[in-house]
Amino acid sequence: MELDEYQRGALRTAAARDKQNELLHLVLGLVGESGEIAEKFKKWVRDLDSDEARIDRADIAKELGDVLWYIAVLADYLDLSLDDIATANLAKLASRQGRGVLGGSGDNR
Repeated sequence: MELDEYQRGALRTAAARDKQNELLHLVLGLVGESGEIAEKFKKWVRDLDSDEARIDRADIAKELGDVLWYIAVLADYLDLSLDDIATANLAKLASRQGRGVLGGSGDNR
């Protein structure tokens, strides 16, 4: 599946753009779903001794899907294509790798 195809599919279950506070809803939803992934890994560390064999991959996949949905719909709200975002991100990372600056911090390195 292509990313833009996924994005179009995600929009079928999204609220209307003109719904009051929809942008804030999308941003907070993305943060919340990302937090759910972090929470699951926190419990993995706390309860399962960080044993990678005991990661519930199916459960994590569901949460990653929720994050992907919010990213797709938020990008659309901002008139951004997931294909374009992904292409630009890979180009940015390849450039950093070529210049030997993959490590470090900051977007403009």
